Parts: sequence; structure tokens; C-alpha cells
Amino acid sequence: MDMPIPRPERLARKAELAAALRRHLPQEAVIDTPAQLRAYECDALAAYRCPPMLAVLPSTTEEVAQILRLCHEMDVPVVPRGAGTSLAGGSLPTADSVILGVARMNAVLEADYANRVVRVQSGRTNLSVTGAVEEEGFFYAPDPSSQLACAIAGNIAMNSGGAHCLKYGVTTNNLLGVTLVMMDGTICEIGGAHLDAGGLDLLGVICGSEGQLGVVTEATLRILPKPEGARPMLLAFDSNEVAGACVSDIIKAGILPVAIEFMDRPCIQACEDFAHAGYPDCEALLIVEVEGSEAEIADQLGRIAAIARRHDPLELREARDAEEAGRIWLGRKSAFGAMGQINDYMCLDGTIPVTELPHVLKRIGEMSVEYGLRVANVFHAGDGNMHPLILYNANTPGELETCEAFGAEILKLCVEVGGCLTGEHGVGIEKRDLMWHQYGAADMEAQMAVKDVFDPAWLLNPAKVFPLDASDGRRAVLAAAE
Repeated sequence: MDMPIPRPERLARKAELAAALRRHLPQEAVIDTPAQLRAYECDALAAYRCPPMLAVLPSTTEEVAQILRLCHEMDVPVVPRGAGTSLAGGSLPTADSVILGVARMNAVLEADYANRVVRVQSGRTNLSVTGAVEEEGFFYAPDPSSQLACAIAGNIAMNSGGAHCLKYGVTTNNLLGVTLVMMDGTICEIGGAHLDAGGLDLLGVICGSEGQLGVVTEATLRILPKPEGARPMLLAFDSNEVAGACVSDIIKAGILPVAIEFMDRPCIQACEDFAHAGYPDCEALLIVEVEGSEAEIADQLGRIAAIARRHDPLELREARDAEEAGRIWLGRKSAFGAMGQINDYMCLDGTIPVTELPHVLKRIGEMSVEYGLRVANVFHAGDGNMHPLILYNANTPGELETCEAFGAEILKLCVEVGGCLTGEHGVGIEKRDLMWHQYGAADMEAQMAVKDVFDPAWLLNPAKVFPLDASDGRRAVLAAAE
């Protein structure tokens, strides 16, 4: 994966920049030794590594503004970092950049239960937002598989979803406002503790912008009352295609479960060995969860079971109690970690129309044979958000490159059937060179023009989202105009 060549004049000013930063931050908040910087050389896309020039760990919005102002004055790129769980290389640094980590910014600033909102610093972890409000009967809906570790900052940057996004939506549907610091240190308040803000929908621009436009330091989030009850059902099938067809029929019937999750045999076996969830022996497994009163749950599960029986399931099982329901979800939530115990893998993130699930799953199986690499499928089937895990051996020369080529073909397939390159992981470095496959020149120009407004010098999160040929050309044009 190509990265920009570091500029020597930036590297030469490392000591000067570190000294300037220490005048505004606690000494321990500035990290500049090679040993300490290794912790920031990659994110969860660990196949690619590059230590940054410096790393800084602010605690307040004002400190973030000071950092960005200094870096702007010294023409030094900044890479925002939440918890480093990005699977698309979204926080991979360049050698002449500063990592700006928000992990120390983890406070709950305000909880307004009457208006169902909570305001937090952006380094707070996803699951701990629910932890802060659950005693009052509320929860925060977006639930990525990494929710125990991932930060709200990264969730906003990538517009993260999770298993329950089918009913509750992704981050953009649960985000009401942000405090954003621009590259020149300007602090902006966008949105707020209300349903919608006047003027342009800048919040919609910020959410999913992958650190290209500014650094989010605070977020106002929608919280919801806990449902009266919830219950998952397991549906086992003898092929991926049949399971995909069942998902399509459930959605077409107008039923809205809170989640429909899909796993195939390799993933089922790994999760069962890891979590002992009691999964059946089958080729494909669906976890379908509904919620509401007991009467509502019984009605929805009855209708779903009737649809599933038309596809001859090998097993159809409702969770009998909360303990069994917890085991079912522990298996699914452990999928990425369980797979990591048995193989190196690359986790993709493409989105397709639900009706295309049978075709796409079949074609992925065919491509697996063509490329000679196994694939484990686990994804949010209800909204067509695919997560194929391509298994490879990092110690075998050439296998990473084969894995990348295979992954590119899967993502191109997602676009060709009417989907897109990413659902919740973002573009990062992983998919940036595929952007031309989804967007034409005019589309790309419009997106880059937005970045021009927020970050005219193109210093924020370099080498991400936009293909290098496009972003390098953009920077050259801007430099010539100065």
C-alpha cells in the first residue's frame, strides 16, 4: 500500500514542534521516543505500519485547538485517532505526521434524560455511553462489534453501525451535535441537543468524514429507553444462498427485527470453539432478534419462523432465557477475535441490496476457489452490510497481495450489484484506490472541494479516502495557487 513520501523539512522540525507542544500540554501528553511511538504505528488493519513523527494526548477541546494551531503554523499533517480499532487503516500515520489521540478525553459532560440526550467527550468508548445511562433505563443504540474498545470519535468518523442498526440506524441517526476543531484551531459548534439545526446540514457532512475535515472533541448523542424485552432466534440452513434468500424474504414481508446477523460455517466453527454458544452444525446461521412486549415478541418470531420454514431450515431455535440469549450474542460479538485465533485475515466492509445476498454469497464462494483463499462470512444481513473475512498467511510471500486483490474484486462486486464500497468501516487506506470504481471525476471533485473548505492545506489525515493520484494533484494545485 503506497504512502506519501515524508517531507524532510517536516522531520527536521520534530524537536522544535515537540518543545512547542510541551509549552501548552503536560509533559507526558507529548510522546516522541521511538519505543513509545510504536504503539501508534498502526490501527486494527495491522498489515500496514508506519511510526508517526510525534503523538499527543490532549484532555480538553482547548488543548486540541492549540495542537492543531501549532501544526498548522508549522505545516505538519495531523492524524486523528480514537481507540485505534479502525479496520480500514483510518488512523494509520505517515512518517512526518502527528498522531492526535483523544483517549484521555472520556468524560460524560451532561446527561439530559428528559430530552433523551447525553453529551460526552469523544474519547469515551461506545459501550461506556450506555454504561453511564443504563441505571436510568436508557441505552445508546449503535453497537459495533468493537464497542467495548472503540471510541465515539471513531464511530463518528466512520459512521459506525453494529448488529442493531437494522432498527436503530447507524451513528448518523443517533448523533445530534458535535464540537469540531478545524485544522487552524478554530472551534465550531455544529448541531446541538435538539432534533435538527437550522441552515446547512453540516453535521451530515462531518459524520462519516474520516477525520478529513476536523477533530471531533465532544458529541451530543441520542439515548433511547430500554425496550420492554428482547429475544433472539437461531435459524440454521444447509447453504449460504438459502440463508440469504430467507433474509430477503423476511425484509420483503415488512417485518423489522432489531437485528439479522449472518455467519457461515468457518465463522460458526470458530465462534463455537471460542464462546461455546451452542451453535448448530450447519453451513449458514442467522441470528434474528426482535423486541417489545411478550405478545409482540411472540407475534414477530412466529411470523419469522413461518417464513424460515419455507426455506427448510436444519434447525429453528428460540432463546429460552436471558442466559441463552447472552451466549448467542457472545458468539456473534466474538467473531472477529475468534477468527483471529486461527488465521490472519482481512475484514472487508461492502454494502449491497438485500435482494442480492444470494448472488453475492455464491459469487464470493466462486472467487474463493479462483484465488485459493478461504473466506468466512459474518455480517449485518438485515441491511446488506457484508463483512467477508479473507483468510491468509502473513508469513507466506505473496499471500497478502493475493488477499488484497481478492478483496478488491469483492468490493467491486458490491458496487456492481448496486451497493457501495463501505457500510461502517470507512474507506481509510484500504479502499481509497477503489474510489474511482464507484465515483466519476465530477463526484470526486465535489468531495475534494468540501475538504478544500475545511482543510485548505490538506493537512488532516493524509493518504486516506481519496486516491493518492487525486489528492496529490489537489495539493499541487493548492500549492501553486499560494
